[in-house]
Amino acid sequence: MSRATRIFLSILALCIGFGLLASWRVGTEMIWRRKEATIAAAVAPASDLTISTPDGMTLGATYWPGKNPNSPGVLLLHGLGESRQAFAANADWLAKQGYAVLTIDFRGHGQSSDAPHSFGLEESIDAQTAFDWLKKSQRGAPVGVIGISLGGAAALLGKNGPVPADALVLQAVFPDIRRAIRNRIAAHLPAPLAYALEPLLSYQSPMRFGVWPDRITPVEALKSYKGPVLIVGGANDSFTPPSESREMFAAATEHKEFLLLRGLNHFQAAAAKSDQYRGEILKFFASTLGAP
Repeated sequence: MSRATRIFLSILALCIGFGLLASWRVGTEMIWRRKEATIAAAVAPASDLTISTPDGMTLGATYWPGKNPNSPGVLLLHGLGESRQAFAANADWLAKQGYAVLTIDFRGHGQSSDAPHSFGLEESIDAQTAFDWLKKSQRGAPVGVIGISLGGAAALLGKNGPVPADALVLQAVFPDIRRAIRNRIAAHLPAPLAYALEPLLSYQSPMRFGVWPDRITPVEALKSYKGPVLIVGGANDSFTPPSESREMFAAATEHKEFLLLRGLNHFQAAAAKSDQYRGEILKFFASTLGAP
């Protein structure tokens, strides 16, 4: 082997090593990043509380009682990096319609226990625990779930399958983690680079979470959910494009509806409060959960 070849291979190995180290550090930042959240204290009749999960996490939560002790309930699950504060306006609106409403902070978010983000895997424990709490609180009445992005993934990716909601709204929910990461990279870098860099992040999952990336695939999990589903997407969403929202719609097997919010990107679709959006949500829950 020539000296020039040895130098080239040494430089190549150094570059690969540096790239792997840099991608690991980016992955660490992704799963441990925690945004400061100012969560307003509940105003009566709502009340703040904490809920304990089976694996020892403490979740910050807010509960709005329904029109009646056994009114249907709605559980609201926020997106990555957010908190239950993001749902405050829509939660209050749903409560005024007569529904009992519960919002939570996922682990690693808001006022809940510190933990790494796992893109729906461990958060599924939080979703199931909160669902069970609300179902019991409402004396077994129907309970629907609105899951936004991470929240939708958490509602689907439980070890025992999706949360057994009586109705499920999946809003700006990614179909699989690989495309979710690739789309976010592509929002800042050329598409070829996004395709090249995505595996360096996606394939950290066995070391970080003990599963391969294909375990974090909400679109596959959705196929085993047998209740009614409303898929909501943003027409200008580059993180979860309309084509991926339609793929989620196609995966639903029972009563299903589709709502595309015109002119909205990912963050706008996640935070939707328009009359159109609320009207569709109310119509969907009225037909699936019944009147409060």
